[in-house]
Amino acid sequence: MALDDATLTVALGFMPSAAAIPDVDHPGLLRAGPRASAPYGGESVEMHVCEATDCTQDDTVHPDLFESGFDTVDLAAFQPLQEALARVREAGRVADADAEAIRSAMGGATLRLSGGSTVEVLYLAGEGFIMRKSGPNGMSVVGPRSTGIDDHGAATSVHADQDVFGTPLTQVMDGRAPSLFRHDSPDGHNHDAGLMLVNLWIPLQQITQPLVFADGRSLDRRRQQLRYGLGTQTFLERGGEMVVNDIWTFLHDPGQRWYLRSAMDHRSAYVFNTLSTPHSACALPGEDVAERCYRVLEAAESAVRAGDIAAVTEAMAPALPVVVPREVPPALRHAIAAMVSAMDETIADPGVVCGGGAQRWLAASSAARRRVVRMSLELRMVVSISA
Repeated sequence: MALDDATLTVALGFMPSAAAIPDVDHPGLLRAGPRASAPYGGESVEMHVCEATDCTQDDTVHPDLFESGFDTVDLAAFQPLQEALARVREAGRVADADAEAIRSAMGGATLRLSGGSTVEVLYLAGEGFIMRKSGPNGMSVVGPRSTGIDDHGAATSVHADQDVFGTPLTQVMDGRAPSLFRHDSPDGHNHDAGLMLVNLWIPLQQITQPLVFADGRSLDRRRQQLRYGLGTQTFLERGGEMVVNDIWTFLHDPGQRWYLRSAMDHRSAYVFNTLSTPHSACALPGEDVAERCYRVLEAAESAVRAGDIAAVTEAMAPALPVVVPREVPPALRHAIAAMVSAMDETIADPGVVCGGGAQRWLAASSAARRRVVRMSLELRMVVSISA
């Protein structure tokens, strides 16, 4: 592996600098103004091209939960968990029984992080158990509204999930959260607490739209971290003073250091600090090519099911040429090749694809498209920290 292969140029969304306003409740700090977009919204996102280290291709990089704000954990040995995750991946949805199996497997678990430290799960939050899906290049593959755990899209801009000084932690913990949990905030920090509020992010499959993290040590939090009030009416059952969830958004700065893994599955997961760690989905090199192939095959599949050879030929018109950039990570390159193979077969003999070979071709095409859909689960939990 050449070292250059481990440095990827990715497209990443940020809060626009024009949306940052003085935070009158916290003098000297910033917050997102009234026109700012939520980190899962599609509008008012400022895209930046960032360099990110691909830890899949460079095994010399070892981020640390306590220093960097994120780490990985090996889940392969949790057999009942792996069985439930495999069922969810196959179904594309979380059945009640599988949700219970996943919670049961994680409750009280001791997780050994790649950096050598361990954390013990003390509490699984009732909120924050979510399944997300995204097509390549941020293409939506879910409906306009989420349904419980399911049908949530990927993040569109960099954020951190909870303000330790804000709602709902202030109400739930009677203002004690900053002294109980480790955190780094524009207001201050706590590096001594033995508890941490973390997200466990489990990729069911991920070769597109990876989660990308900033090393917290590369941030100027007072200048780059903004408070944001996220309305929860569409995805959480809250009322009263807790209907707005206080989170963080971030401004871009070229000094920020970013990390990702270009290929993951549910044998491993991320653990990251819910209160402090900037993260988002990003678009890898080649995702625009994967999106084009996905859409061409999707249209062709509809035509094949209808037995319409002319429509199949028309659907293939935007397919060629398929040019895959050199910097595309290996797993995504192989997935694009599988889609191109299905397209080549269709172009070579649309009559067979629409006739006797239809069922075989449809299965192969659908499987090739499915490979480039990112599916992930996330859980929020309180952990105790061991050296």
